[in-house]
Amino acid sequence: MAGSVMVPSVSIFLALCVLIFVAPFLIKPLEARGNFGRLPGKPPQRTASDGICASSVHVYGYKCEEHDVVTQDGYILNMQRIPEGRAGAGAGTGTGGNRQPVLIQHGILVDGMSWLLNPADQNLPLILADQGFDVWMGNTRGTRFSRRHKYLNPSQKAFWNWTWDELVSYDLPAMFDHIHGLTGQKIHYLGHSLGTLIGFASFSEKGLVDKVRSAAMLSPIAYLSHMTTVIGDIAAKSFIAEATAILGLAEFNPKSGLVGGLIKAICLKAGVDCYDLLSVITGKNCCLNSSTIDLFLANEPQSTSTKNMIHLSQTVRDKQLRKYNYGSSDRNIKHYGQATPPAYNISAIPHDLPLFFSYGGLDCLADVKDVEFLLDQFKFHDINKMNVQFVKDYAHADFIMGVTAKDVVYNQVATFFKQQV
Repeated sequence: MAGSVMVPSVSIFLALCVLIFVAPFLIKPLEARGNFGRLPGKPPQRTASDGICASSVHVYGYKCEEHDVVTQDGYILNMQRIPEGRAGAGAGTGTGGNRQPVLIQHGILVDGMSWLLNPADQNLPLILADQGFDVWMGNTRGTRFSRRHKYLNPSQKAFWNWTWDELVSYDLPAMFDHIHGLTGQKIHYLGHSLGTLIGFASFSEKGLVDKVRSAAMLSPIAYLSHMTTVIGDIAAKSFIAEATAILGLAEFNPKSGLVGGLIKAICLKAGVDCYDLLSVITGKNCCLNSSTIDLFLANEPQSTSTKNMIHLSQTVRDKQLRKYNYGSSDRNIKHYGQATPPAYNISAIPHDLPLFFSYGGLDCLADVKDVEFLLDQFKFHDINKMNVQFVKDYAHADFIMGVTAKDVVYNQVATFFKQQV
């Protein structure tokens, strides 16, 4: 695979990412994959085949625009803009073209559709639009509507020669520049899971701080050494045997049969019902309903690069936030001018940047101990610029799909954004 090397071992996180989002799709029999939380006789009602605006925003009576953004390295990213609330609803952040922009960024192996799986009054982008914000949703490279490039196509290995370093260096800056260029305003940023990681890394390098107004981080991840799961060790060991075959593909496609065989082996060794892995891995999500899970299974997961999955594995194994490790001192020197990959220094994020954190007590990925260690990196942050919310009964998926998230989290996020004038 272009630009990557085989790592000494494959960490738990790589296994878990696949298990969370992939197992329900691939474990035979395929006809039974809808059994994961689905009520009999109630198939998914919509997919994003016609675009996210058409499938999941216009249907609720909201205006929505599809935007294409080109990164400096040639990727063409799809974005959605919801410029106002339903029938012009919303107040408190300006009117018309003066509404404060918010960029919402998804996590790993999903896209912007993951924010729009509940009824309109429970979906974060629509809630923020009704609260008076100019809402933008990003879709990072490799996801279904961002599989384009000026010169490359997804069948070429070079198309997939990137990690989350490039999301930090190219994707987020392109999105920020596009929004800022159209609105002339600083931007509120909101990320979930990997969306928080690339936000932290971007802001620590200070390339976007002149355009960001504030940041809200849901289920924040940066340090992942305390993930709790009963099958973690078994999953990691099971991954090693098939790792060479998996890493031979530049595109990490969760729906491929190759990954499916790996999943089956992991589940057998772990003695786990793979149709219940969302709870087993993310923690027991308190507040999901079956129709939401139906839509999730109909629309996700999305592809990413295998190199990106390796990088995420390195992030767990090394217990540090560093750029991609090319596997040898010589290769690292070639890319970075030093033998080890440079570290991202989260404590370098400007101390006066308003920050909102929300994390769950039952989250097995953004574990409480890891989030507390992350928060400790902000010990010198302006205390008046830090807002921290702990939701005792929430797990990882509740923050994007929970039916109670509007009252528990989203209204607090909207209030936080409105305070940053």
